[in-house]
Amino acid sequence: MKTIRLLSWNVNGIRAIYRKGMLDWLRQDSPDILCLQETKAHEEQLPEELIAVEGYHSYFSSAERKGYSGVGLYTRERPESILTGFGVEEFDREGRTIIAVYRDFILFNIYFPNGCSSRERLIYKLDFYDAFLDYLNRIHNPEKRIIICGDFNTAHTGKDLINPQDNEHTSGFLPIERAWIDSLIIHGFVDTFRLFTEEDGHYTWWDYKIRARERNVGWRLDYVFASRAMVNHVVEAFIMPDIPGSDHCPAGITMEF
Repeated sequence: MKTIRLLSWNVNGIRAIYRKGMLDWLRQDSPDILCLQETKAHEEQLPEELIAVEGYHSYFSSAERKGYSGVGLYTRERPESILTGFGVEEFDREGRTIIAVYRDFILFNIYFPNGCSSRERLIYKLDFYDAFLDYLNRIHNPEKRIIICGDFNTAHTGKDLINPQDNEHTSGFLPIERAWIDSLIIHGFVDTFRLFTEEDGHYTWWDYKIRARERNVGWRLDYVFASRAMVNHVVEAFIMPDIPGSDHCPAGITMEF
């Protein structure tokens, strides 16, 4: 039996969280796979010890624009292949996707766009959602084991944020955004956290400006989805709200093969 513990975390700047002791935390927690979002750095801007972490292979995808977006992957097992992006230039240039192909499954580490800043960015977010689902449809079949993790920038249901009625007209909880997560589920993917708990009050993002984390006034924006062929290998799903350093906290799963 092989056990794999996977964590996904929007770090809101990998260099910032590095200065807050990220590597000490990584060595202590020692996940098998760590997926990072919103790294906000090009690889050449990172200190060597953040790239060459003992026991891990590291991979990064960066936006053309410096200090923006970006994803990273630390993995003990070297993937059979790595892709950055899913073949659509207008989305791939923002460095939002790493696809790691392992022997046992395919992993998508994605930082989905935020639609709050303007109508144009909301349209961009929805177009990204649709382009990603189109890509999934091309590669997916009922036997394929797939994990999709990252910051989805949408709370799926009223259980996934503190004040759902007050946010129905806010990007991140718009009906059209939530409907896309519904469509992901219809296409055969499962929100792993909801396999193990149906309670509300479990969040992964809190607004820094209003000290929301101290009062647990939050949103669940970070997910780990699994294809139906993968679900039977997921034995645990969890959120780690006590991990500091970012306005998000890690979400994760434990898998057995």
